[in-house]
Amino acid sequence: MNDLISVVDWSRWQFALTAMYHWLFVPLTLGISVIVGIMETIYYRTRSPRWLAITKFWMKLFGINFAVGVATGIILEFEFGTNWSNYSWFVGDIFGAPLAIEGLLAFFMESTFIAVMFFGWKKVSPGFHLAATWLTALGASISALWILIANAWMQYPVGMVFDPAQMRNVMDSFSDVVLSPVAIHKFFHAVLSGWVLAGVFVIGVSSWFLLRKRAVDMAVSSIKIGGWVALAGMIGTMWTGDGSALDVARVQPMKLAAMEGLYDGGCDQSIVAFGILNPSKSVDNDEDDFLFSIDIPYGLSFLATHDPHAFVPGINDLLSGRRINEQGDTFYVESFADRIAIGKKAHEALRAYDIASAERNEAAMAAAKATLMENYRFFGYGYLDSPAEAVPPVAVTFYSFHIMVIFGGYLLAFIAVVLFCAYRKPGWLSSKLLLWLGMISVPVVWVCSEAGWVTAEVGRQPWIIEGLMPTKAAISDISAATVQTTFWLFALVFTAFLAAEMCIMLRAIRKGSETDYENTKD
Repeated sequence: MNDLISVVDWSRWQFALTAMYHWLFVPLTLGISVIVGIMETIYYRTRSPRWLAITKFWMKLFGINFAVGVATGIILEFEFGTNWSNYSWFVGDIFGAPLAIEGLLAFFMESTFIAVMFFGWKKVSPGFHLAATWLTALGASISALWILIANAWMQYPVGMVFDPAQMRNVMDSFSDVVLSPVAIHKFFHAVLSGWVLAGVFVIGVSSWFLLRKRAVDMAVSSIKIGGWVALAGMIGTMWTGDGSALDVARVQPMKLAAMEGLYDGGCDQSIVAFGILNPSKSVDNDEDDFLFSIDIPYGLSFLATHDPHAFVPGINDLLSGRRINEQGDTFYVESFADRIAIGKKAHEALRAYDIASAERNEAAMAAAKATLMENYRFFGYGYLDSPAEAVPPVAVTFYSFHIMVIFGGYLLAFIAVVLFCAYRKPGWLSSKLLLWLGMISVPVVWVCSEAGWVTAEVGRQPWIIEGLMPTKAAISDISAATVQTTFWLFALVFTAFLAAEMCIMLRAIRKGSETDYENTKD
């Protein structure tokens, strides 16, 4: 049992390591491809040598980032087979379909047109080249779409039916999987947040140019484009974030409770603007939730339901099954203890079906299948040993969510100020404080992006598929030592990738400031 727990933990750490490294590159690819497309469109319309030079500079940085992102993404998908083979078998018919479409459609689309984008300047017409640039950007977003559809299905499994004859789930509605509201909100939230990250990246690099008083004209023009893309992305991110909050409250209420460190919910529920969790608090004691907090009245009720007076359950409410209806009456649904009992009954029925199938006893098979289907809605809970096991890591979820929100608020204000200054007299962008903030905001926006990803993934633990399969039931039959070895190997390789990318990026930026764009004018 200890080795099993070790394999689960190390496999989770390895996947988290790969995903977080991969997510360093994905949002920049999604956003900067759009920025490059806008810049090349301006060049196509004006035929300005200045805009051609600006486009090629940012395109070079896009290419460096794209190459490293592809390498980490391929490894991420392989891990479903190497570390999570039980998961892949259990839902491969559903989960594999979006990934297959992503590989066959989006990745080949990107690969085809990115070649034209980088090597076709003098080989194809300007119009065809512009189309290739925008198709590369579109391909990146389509790639993200199918991957995020797969991820959203793990958060909210729909469009499937369990087939006891195969001992696995099979898809019965492709449209339900693709058009899930969780998938739609997750896609737009991720892509638009990539616009924010890329816009802030462009502002940060351009701020460095302005501090060194090099390529000033290029830097100011880039700040304007990057700022508008970042502002549009931030507004869209906030809008889709609101939709995502409604989804989480509806289909992952335990995640929402962990995001707010909320153990005992209620009506008119406030939201924590800033707080420090009580490290001694747990589901089995009555200590205060927070050592210190600043709350916004009615905030969480409004965030979760758009009704400032609505009931929002906390962790203890969910575990006990306690709810409050619109009339203020308390009622109870299945507690987590009941769900575990129902899930174990479904497991027993599945075992009975398997035995009856081996004996070719059709009557026993039909009876076992009926019992299984009746109790299947809580099948995943049958793997749990106690209700407390269904509570995600509260501290990690709470702090990552609030870091995302606080940093997001700062970035919105920063982007607005930079855009305002960019359209004033030239001296407004010469403030050293503003330019230093521009460069500091680059790591800030990356931390904000990673915090959002951590919130989404850690907040749904212990589930690899919400309510259907916990991580401990999804792993491959491998030793803990094997996973530990590959974990440290991947950590070394990914760190080397990141260091190499940063060195190449910095060299390209430095070279651009010194030679290519210093004296470029219309």
